Amino acid sequence: MEVISIERSTYEELQTSFNSFVTKMKEMASRGNDKGLGDWLDNQDVCQMLNISPRTLQTLRDNGTLAYSQINRKLYYKPVDVESILHVVADREKDRKMHNLKMSSL
Repeated sequence: MEVISIERSTYEELQTSFNSFVTKMKEMASRGNDKGLGDWLDNQDVCQMLNISPRTLQTLRDNGTLAYSQINRKLYYKPVDVESILHVVADREKDRKMHNLKMSSL
């Protein structure tokens, strides 16, 4: 075992710096916990909310209609973003039904 000797003032300065670092890390960790994924929705939640298929959800992501965040391979959506496109999905559904009615009357 190797012993290193330093002056008391150097040790105290090092200890102060380390304690400051630990305090900042704890603050950052607590801020991160406040923004936990508890409020975010996953693919299944969004599909159920909008009554759409996973493929339709992918299209909404691909064309930029619905914003998302990806952590590893899992996708998450803010509830506010999902609510903001409810009318878009409803309009598409209405257009699809109208198209089906026109086609069936021919």
